Amino acid sequence: MEFDGIESLASYGFLGFMSFRELDDEKFTAVPKIRGVYVVLQPEIHSPFFLEQSRGGIRKDGKGGDPSVLVSTLEANWVSESPILYIGKAGGHGTKATLRSRLQAYGRFGSGGTSHRGGRYIWQLADADSLLVCWKELDDQEPAKVETELIAAFVKKFGRRPFANLKD
Repeated sequence: MEFDGIESLASYGFLGFMSFRELDDEKFTAVPKIRGVYVVLQPEIHSPFFLEQSRGGIRKDGKGGDPSVLVSTLEANWVSESPILYIGKAGGHGTKATLRSRLQAYGRFGSGGTSHRGGRYIWQLADADSLLVCWKELDDQEPAKVETELIAAFVKKFGRRPFANLKD
């Protein structure tokens, strides 16, 4: 996989390429209720404008707190050569999550909800609502395995993980 943008993702079988704003307006009905992997990307590679405060939800139960990080941390994680910002998974062994439920949770987190902290750096980008989301349905492949393979291929090409894919 080249990770060059929409064309390379589409050639790998990714569909959608809709902004969070568009997905939310449609109540995420365009996203299938099946397991798979998804990618958050910039429509075009450009320099980011980072917010001091995350739009992500702040947990009040003491488990996670404020998702905001220092702008210097965001700058250090930025991969300027790729439009790919985050690679995620939905469903698989031991979970009933689908692409739709996972992306809804991700979008809710960006609107102040607290249910999806993965990829949280996305919500400190000023243009987060205009970022694109695409997905690939996986009938017979394990999403966690495909996600791991995609991240490994990204690391091989760029020497580090996508911007919002934090190390576990």
